[in-house]
Amino acid sequence: MELEHQPVSIQTYKVLKSKLNLLYPAVIHLNPPKVQHTINTTIVDAVNKQLHDQGYPHNPSTDVTAYYEIKTNERRVLSLSLINYAFSGGAHGMTIQHSLTFSTETGKSYKLSELFKPGSDYVAVLSAMIAAEIKQREIPLLVEFKSIRPDQDFYIADKSLVIYFQLYELAAYVYGFLYFPISVYALQDIIAEDGPLGKMMY
Repeated sequence: MELEHQPVSIQTYKVLKSKLNLLYPAVIHLNPPKVQHTINTTIVDAVNKQLHDQGYPHNPSTDVTAYYEIKTNERRVLSLSLINYAFSGGAHGMTIQHSLTFSTETGKSYKLSELFKPGSDYVAVLSAMIAAEIKQREIPLLVEFKSIRPDQDFYIADKSLVIYFQLYELAAYVYGFLYFPISVYALQDIIAEDGPLGKMMY
């Protein structure tokens, strides 16, 4: 196995406090240390933002369970999801998800737009694919789907770009997160070859 295809080492950190059960990842043994520090700082900032957005700790009735899932860890790409469930009373709690995709070479965290060639109308291309799938899957929407946001939530998994929508963003709570996996090969004309999706092509 080529060195560059090797996964990076991940360690899980646990924070157990009153009304908080938190698991979050950190990259370890990665050189240079500066890159490791950049990735880990970005993860911690995102975890803290989710806690704040869910009302922890400033809302004393908020109970939070948070964890993560690694989606891709190969070819110098690390893509992961941070999932945060908060319950403050009522019929059901609220779960939010935030995904991060890094180059483990530079520590750079990628926005959706940066996965594609400059000037490529990735929003229109992805939106058309997702609209077709919504129709095919007969998902009853709360709002008419016109287009993804330019910064729509995404992660990379199994040679696919997975675009997803938060609870209530498109459909009722019962449908949960809506995921739309799109093969990198269906996007090969517009993806940036030196970006994370480009690395999945080979």
